[in-house]
Amino acid sequence: MTAQVTEPAVEPDAKVLVGLFATATRIKLFDEKYLSLMKAGQIGGMYYSPRGQEFAAVSVAQHLRPDDYVVTIYRGLHDQIAKGVPLRDLWAEYLGKAVGSCKGKGGPMHVTSPEHGLMVTTGVVGSGIPIANGLALSAQMRGTDQVAVTNFGDGASNIGAFHEALNLASVWKLPVIFVCQNNQFAEYTPLSEGTSVARIADRAAAYGMPGESVDGNDPVAMWQAAGRAVDRARRGEGPTLLEANTFRFNGHLMGDQQAYMPKELLKEKMAADPVPRFRARLIADEVATEAELAAIEEQAAEEVADAAAYALAAEYPDTAELDTDVYAPEVAV
Repeated sequence: MTAQVTEPAVEPDAKVLVGLFATATRIKLFDEKYLSLMKAGQIGGMYYSPRGQEFAAVSVAQHLRPDDYVVTIYRGLHDQIAKGVPLRDLWAEYLGKAVGSCKGKGGPMHVTSPEHGLMVTTGVVGSGIPIANGLALSAQMRGTDQVAVTNFGDGASNIGAFHEALNLASVWKLPVIFVCQNNQFAEYTPLSEGTSVARIADRAAAYGMPGESVDGNDPVAMWQAAGRAVDRARRGEGPTLLEANTFRFNGHLMGDQQAYMPKELLKEKMAADPVPRFRARLIADEVATEAELAAIEEQAAEEVADAAAYALAAEYPDTAELDTDVYAPEVAV
């Protein structure tokens, strides 16, 4: 069974709630703009949409400082934006332009931006999990209260590195939060056909750490659970396995027809889109007005349009840069 969590729930104030909506809106609009350009044939390449999973990232990242660490995977746009990477840097990197966060050499699957705490985006399933342990160990050895967050999918919880990393993090009480963004499908395989437990968080007990399984599409529940995990890590009480139960709207990658996914299930999940649902909740609870939220959406749309235009107009890296930051300089013997 999942380890019991006894910390009382903290209620987020209006500033936090509106901030969650604003960041999720930027992610949503970035994704929609990117997909529209791909479908129009204006841009190409690989892209893994995180639509539907926005709050699994946003609600965690809101507890993090700029100097905290985040490791994510190829479906990582939401984690990257939530951690504070500027939209212009991201758009340019996604399009392979020289002004991107990695000078156009990383692309969508390998974005890094250490100045914003985004340390690794990896294209290898689950490979970021032990890397996060290393970052957390660094913070522990230096005596800081920095924390590391590693985001991964439900499929990654079945590889050896997941189990090895959780065991070591628990033994050393590392300040790391393992966030499984459980979108119910490991590439094209339903969770029930490839995973031996109904809840990923239940695996935490085997490694002597707290585990929480949360509605990852509920921004407040996710924010509360993430806050508990981050606070424990900062206090030196070790790691947490946090399972964010969510859903992906657009298949494994661009072009995936989702033939393996029940149509009624997809229809049901998309009808419960967490971003507009949270928008309605903020208005109903009188946290913000329609006009205030519309202004946030307008500003986000302008930021996304500006970043896209900036990246489309930017230059590709010069061929003289081909080896820069790739190979160590040759040393004459």
